[in-house]
Amino acid sequence: MKLNDTKLRNLTKSGKHADGFGLYLEITEAGGRYWRLKYRFGGKEKRLAFGVYPTVTLKQARERREEARKLLAQGIAPGVAKRDKKLAQALAATNTFEAVAREFGMPNTLAWAPARDAGDCSACRMQSPCLVWRAG
Repeated sequence: MKLNDTKLRNLTKSGKHADGFGLYLEITEAGGRYWRLKYRFGGKEKRLAFGVYPTVTLKQARERREEARKLLAQGIAPGVAKRDKKLAQALAATNTFEAVAREFGMPNTLAWAPARDAGDCSACRMQSPCLVWRAG
């Protein structure tokens, strides 16, 4: 039986409450409500987490389920695709001019000559508007 918003708000019993096509709301004994998708890939049963209810609504969970089903139809494991996407975002966030400049500059600050005044230190120069302008 498909879930609806009223049923979701009134659920108190711990366990798995199915919506259909592998999507279910798992309620823990502590009261946590987690959206999960159960699927099979490569002959093995797997689970994919979509988030916490009510932060992730029923509509959003169903949309994510459909995206995962499309990936499965293409022969791609949704869990692996989600992990790869997270890794790519983390790499993109650390692969900026500012990150590289800080990585180069910070370990060498002790070896460089001491600054004459507080505004002349390498860390202060790293935070200059030029660094922000170049990175953008």
